[in-house]
Amino acid sequence: MDLSYTAQEEDFRARLRDWLADVLPKLPERPDPLDWPGRRAYDTGWQRTLYDAGYADVHWEASPTLRMIFLEESERAGAPYVGANFVGLLHAGPTIAAEGTPEQRARWLAPILRGDEVWCQGFSEPDAGSDLAALRTRARRDGDHYVVSGSKVWTSHAEVADWCELLVRTDPEAPKHRGISWLALPMDAPGVTVRPLRTLAGSTEFAEVFLDEVRVPVANRVGAEDDGWRVTMVTLSFERGTAFVGEVVACRRVLGELAREARANGRWDDAVLRRRLGRLSAEFQALWRLTQWNVSEAQRTGGVPGVGGSVFKLRYSHARQELYDAAAEVLGDAALDLESPWTRERLSSLSYTIAAGTSQIQRNIVAERILGLPKGR
Repeated sequence: MDLSYTAQEEDFRARLRDWLADVLPKLPERPDPLDWPGRRAYDTGWQRTLYDAGYADVHWEASPTLRMIFLEESERAGAPYVGANFVGLLHAGPTIAAEGTPEQRARWLAPILRGDEVWCQGFSEPDAGSDLAALRTRARRDGDHYVVSGSKVWTSHAEVADWCELLVRTDPEAPKHRGISWLALPMDAPGVTVRPLRTLAGSTEFAEVFLDEVRVPVANRVGAEDDGWRVTMVTLSFERGTAFVGEVVACRRVLGELAREARANGRWDDAVLRRRLGRLSAEFQALWRLTQWNVSEAQRTGGVPGVGGSVFKLRYSHARQELYDAAAEVLGDAALDLESPWTRERLSSLSYTIAAGTSQIQRNIVAERILGLPKGR
């Protein structure tokens, strides 16, 4: 597989670098990372800047390779991350672009691209986390609406969201991987209650969402009724595929900063630590190559990442945790300072083997869909 870049792709990279170098020094100061209303305003402002410059549609209109270049160069330049726009730009938006009707694409894609509307993800439930298909939130058909009741947990960015990509059970008699539908839920609908959850790092980026007889138009269903599991696999392929490109670049940058800190505080003299950092450098370089392979494969097959994203997500989750464990070793007592970005990132890294599908789930996907092993009983 050819992992090199074309002349057009390199030209896109050069133009993007020049634009970032010009615009980033003019941005306002970033808000407190724990202030999600403030972060929503900042993140949507940055998204509008991208939109006005013609870069906003890179997440689903551009080729997977250009999308990867955009995320790579943005991270290297220190540009704002998608933040509160994460679900809309990297999950719901690409899913609607791939599976939605022309009317749905016209209604939802432009507001996401302009930063006018923010989305959250309503997938997991108290008894349906790793086993997502066991979800029990019901959607009863009533004319041209569904009446939805149930609850969701770990709903990303729910407290600042306008819309939710929501999985519901529309046929309770069907086998559990069937009878599921993918809905766009307006978060201001009567019957929606959001209860923020505070993480170990103090953030409220997740929430519980309670749904009490919420009416959702049938027109808000993406894909056919009861075909939501297939649509969900499209969503998760984006979540586990191209969505982490910028984070790999960020980890390689952090590793360089960690090596410089070790040299400055004397920890570099520890040969065991040096070997650990060297192995992590090789690990993230390999992950970057795997990212390129996944993106190249997505481009070859029409834009939707394949199951290779599970291989990446499985190894990346553990490598990120190992990186911040090494950071704690380098920083010593300073790693206990909860005000330190290093410490917050270390605490955040603990969730990566659970979020976006647990490592156990990823191993099952790799075993069954890539290696062709029989399903467990």
